[in-house]
Amino acid sequence: MARIGTTLLTLLSLHAGAAAAKGPAPVPLGTTGTFAILAKTGVSTVPRSSVTGNVGVSPAAATYLTGFSLVADSTNVFATSPQIVGKAYAANYAVPTPSNLTTAVSNMESAYTNAAGRPTPNFLNLGTGNIGGKTLVPGLYKWAGTVTIPADVTLSGGPTDVWILQVAGDLSMSASKRITLLGGALAKNVFWQVAGRTTLGAGAHFEGVLLCKTDVTLQTGATMNGRILSQTNVALQQATVTQPAN
Repeated sequence: MARIGTTLLTLLSLHAGAAAAKGPAPVPLGTTGTFAILAKTGVSTVPRSSVTGNVGVSPAAATYLTGFSLVADSTNVFATSPQIVGKAYAANYAVPTPSNLTTAVSNMESAYTNAAGRPTPNFLNLGTGNIGGKTLVPGLYKWAGTVTIPADVTLSGGPTDVWILQVAGDLSMSASKRITLLGGALAKNVFWQVAGRTTLGAGAHFEGVLLCKTDVTLQTGATMNGRILSQTNVALQQATVTQPAN
């Protein structure tokens, strides 16, 4: 009986923890979640960058994965690179890569639409777009224009809490600034939906999943714990991207 009671208390505790999750429901990524970087028109690197996770481009061909010194696998299903801890995929590689990438890109577009379509934000135009120095709690954030990060930002919450940040303009982070996660918050639960360009300044550190309608640039030495999912191109300048743990 004591064991049953202990088990019941444990289950109730786990249920209570799940019920206590704050913020909106996470954005479903589908097969896009198997990539650290996925883009439609190209991914470039100024060596040496470092990507932990898979890199994909579609409908563009492998010639639009530039600067990686790719080495095709004998099957031609994927390629490897000294800058990628994972695999590189392109639309002109062998079956089943083209269809897998088509699905992943479709999932990427759906994820963007899902994030952009979330209604009733908890915070509207916070800081009139300047969020430098702020601590962001879980929730749905919406800005009608550009968002800038000229000073460090903290996201404070638990491991099941979710942030969705809807940006109608560009997202720009100044050089050497940091986004820090506190309280057990996880990068996989932070979704930045950006309609314009995203630029991370030299030496900056970013956290979360970037769902971008246009291009993404990580300037010299920028680092990121998250994913870059771009509907145009991604440019890495001696940058580091590490996909978050699931």
